[in-house]
Amino acid sequence: MPRKHLTAAQASRALGISLDTLRRWDREGKLRVERDSANRRVVPVSEVERLRADEGAEGLTARNRFRGIVRSVETDGLLARVEIDVTEPARVVAIVTRESVEELGLAPGMSAAGVVKSTSVMVER
Repeated sequence: MPRKHLTAAQASRALGISLDTLRRWDREGKLRVERDSANRRVVPVSEVERLRADEGAEGLTARNRFRGIVRSVETDGLLARVEIDVTEPARVVAIVTRESVEELGLAPGMSAAGVVKSTSVMVER
């Protein structure tokens, strides 16, 4: 018989979030939780499935997600290069030094680019 509920820790792992985030989502109403006889949070499996379906892989720790249309796929041996044209509005937030802001002369309304440096880029569908 399949399980109908997960412990808070199991649910947070399944969603790829911290236990603190799960508690916050509970308080904010983003996640429906129930309480067991010892008043501990238990999460219906259906809630985990709903969030995974609604948000795809947003439970990942990867936060820089830019949705778009695949422009090209080039394969060479075991590797493939996938180019995606971003179609959704995107917002990039960076924490930089004050000195860098002053050197660049950054101010609201100016044109700028956020460069995402990472050891890996994942593609989801």
